[in-house]
Amino acid sequence: MPLSDTAIRTAKPGPKPLKLSDSGGLYLLLNPSGTKWWRLDYRFDGKRKTLSMGVYPDVSLKLARERRDEARKQIASGIDPGEHRKATKRARAELAANSFEAVARDWYAHHAAVLTDSTKEKLLRRLEVDVLPYLGSRPISEITAPDLLALIKRIEARGAFDIAKRMYNACGRIFRYAVAHGLCSRDPSRDIELRDVLRPVATRHHASVTHPKEVGALLRAIDGFTGALTTRCALKLAPLVFVRPGELRHAEWTEIDFDTHEWRIPAEKMKMREQHIVPLSSQAVAVLREIQQLTSAGRYVFPSERGGGRPMSENTVNAALRRMGYSNDEMTGHGFRSTASTLLHELGYPHQVIERQLAHGERNQVAAAYNFAEHLPERRAMMQQWADYLDKLKKGADVIPLDKGNAAA
Repeated sequence: MPLSDTAIRTAKPGPKPLKLSDSGGLYLLLNPSGTKWWRLDYRFDGKRKTLSMGVYPDVSLKLARERRDEARKQIASGIDPGEHRKATKRARAELAANSFEAVARDWYAHHAAVLTDSTKEKLLRRLEVDVLPYLGSRPISEITAPDLLALIKRIEARGAFDIAKRMYNACGRIFRYAVAHGLCSRDPSRDIELRDVLRPVATRHHASVTHPKEVGALLRAIDGFTGALTTRCALKLAPLVFVRPGELRHAEWTEIDFDTHEWRIPAEKMKMREQHIVPLSSQAVAVLREIQQLTSAGRYVFPSERGGGRPMSENTVNAALRRMGYSNDEMTGHGFRSTASTLLHELGYPHQVIERQLAHGERNQVAAAYNFAEHLPERRAMMQQWADYLDKLKKGADVIPLDKGNAAA
């Protein structure tokens, strides 16, 4: 007699597995533990076989019968339902392994070791927000140029032009990685000329103050900042070292040498992938000594206020500048570099010395090696004189530019 929902619900387990038959080879296996498994016995090519149909009550009596009927149709068509299920699982596994998301994460893991911490964080976040929700589940070999174009246009539509370009480049690298590993035949990004797709956007430079009086006012505002000590010290150190914001917030205590007054930033943290030396003026050392009392027990000089062993958020310095009354069009964390570059050039320091301290990429590509200590004596002198100059600006004194002879010394 066929089973009923009532009979299934009220069935009690015994010391041995109990078989409750329905019809057409379907039965419910009631285990001593109380679990109830649907099973289907069938014959194929003269062999007796059993197929699992799910667990009650997740699979109801009605659904179990529907699965039984589907399996019997397969048998009537010469298909072994058990082997068909295995083949389907294998196909799904292969599809998942070759999905855009699987390849993208494999590519990311392969290349992440050579990226800076800040770049890794941004890249993964952008992929997870802007790319994977739309392309992630699809086989990478089936994604076409129109698919990628739709993705890029979607990002552009919200005004994120730079992110659109970055994700186009990232997707291109993922496709080429897939081609190299035999997972797809070509890179569809090569069929897209980005300048013919995205609207041209005027280049925006990082806002900065460059007039000496305005710089003095900014330094006084930083001294009066009443927020967290880590943020205040980061603001005070930024104009003294004028490194990139990501390099500043990822500074680690192991990189600081108080004996030599140097901060040596490892190559993997630098945009140009070269070790960078930042000579520390006495004023910079004083700032580091101040924050050392609070954060030296951890890894980062400027840790996140939320803890977790993470560095300061990339928005912290800019948010502090906003609190101080500086709009995004007036001053940014990156703007300290423009401030230093402009005024140091006006003070007469050699261009090559300034550019080397800024860690810009102006170097001879045919050179056998790049000397990260290039112009180091001149840079030491410049950094101390620069810090002294900022002190004068902060005091509001009438500052007379250094003569070029002294500046180049």
